Amino acid sequence: QVQLVVSGGGLVQPGGSRRLSCAAPGSNFSIYAMCWYRHTPGNQRELVATLTSGRRTNYADSVKGRFTISRDNAKKTVYLQMNSLKPEDTDVYYCYARIFVAAGTYDYWGQGTQVTVSS
Repeated sequence: QVQLVVSGGGLVQPGGSRRLSCAAPGSNFSIYAMCWYRHTPGNQRELVATLTSGRRTNYADSVKGRFTISRDNAKKTVYLQMNSLKPEDTDVYYCYARIFVAAGTYDYWGQGTQVTVSS
């Protein structure tokens, strides 16, 4: 099994920056895509940023120009660099990974990390 280890949440001032990380330790799998999610107003998951195995990125309109997703392939870690943070960015952020193993392709969710943007 794969465990996604998430860290980086905390309290940050408006306009400040925060960097989230999500690591997928192990060597018996390949990562197809890793993403960051948060909640929608309806308390559903909202896709914030995606990074595919082809190094393609995609961002929610609300974070374009402010957030950057990247990955260290050697460490199997994805990062979410959050700049110019706004109070409306306050949420629990979740890491997601689509992973290929011998038995097939599976989706994994990491634990949430709370990001609070407040003065």
